[in-house]
This record gives sequence, C-alpha cells and structure tokens, in this order.
Amino acid sequence: MLGKLTLSDGTVFLGESFGADINSSGEVVFNTGMVGYPESLTDPSYFGQILVLTYPLIGSYGVPEKVFWESNRIQVKGL
Repeated sequence: MLGKLTLSDGTVFLGESFGADINSSGEVVFNTGMVGYPESLTDPSYFGQILVLTYPLIGSYGVPEKVFWESNRIQVKGL
C-alpha cells in the first residue's frame, strides 16, 4: 500500500506503508541511535509523534520482552 508523509511546508515523501490502514498526524522526530528502537517506540516522551529511525539496520535484533519496554504500550503515532 502506498504511504505518504506530507510536511507543513508542502513537501511530500512517498513510500510503502505497513501496519494499520489509517490516517495519522503528528510531529516528525528523528532518533539516530544504533540500538534501542523498542525502547524508543514505547518511550512516553515520544507520545503522539511520528518517529523516524535513521540507522539502516534497525530491527536486526528483534524485540525484547515487555518487561524491558519503557512503558506498557507503543507510544508513537507512526514509524
């Protein structure tokens, strides 16, 4: 499915969408860490934001048990 990210200045980025088939809006923020993506997804400080992960190998080590998450649920509006 085609996904589209439209910024407030009118810039549009197209890509392949995955996950829930819904529209969403939020502040776009970046995380440049090499590890810690499960913690970023569940971190309450990212609540309601659209998170962009910049490291190319994100996802290579899986997701830890919930006991190691920052909170009990995903906090971001989009990834």
